[in-house]
Amino acid sequence: MLESYLPLVLLFALAALFALFSVTAAPYIGPRRYNRAKLDAYECGIEPSPQPVVGGGRVPVKFYLTGMLFILFDVEVVFLYPYAVAHEALGVFGLFAVGTFLIAVTIAFVYEWRLGGLDWD
Repeated sequence: MLESYLPLVLLFALAALFALFSVTAAPYIGPRRYNRAKLDAYECGIEPSPQPVVGGGRVPVKFYLTGMLFILFDVEVVFLYPYAVAHEALGVFGLFAVGTFLIAVTIAFVYEWRLGGLDWD
């Protein structure tokens, strides 16, 4: 019974060794070209202010809307993947369920689009 898990354990061990090797070897074999732009703070396209801002400053609401839309489509893919794997076993009921799900997600997407949530000002 345990021998059936051996390939999986070996794959995880190989992945861990590759990750460890990559992290330890990168500082020695990677290029070292430092400049001011690489050392400055940068996050999400927002330029840092010269004065420190208490609380991190203001972030546009559009940033959060775009993030939520990204999460929505990630969740959609997570729900569609099992159907893609077992679509033959689910038959017509599975097709109807996935079609209903896709219609609901499409309505939400069109609603967001029509309200201008995808327009970046």
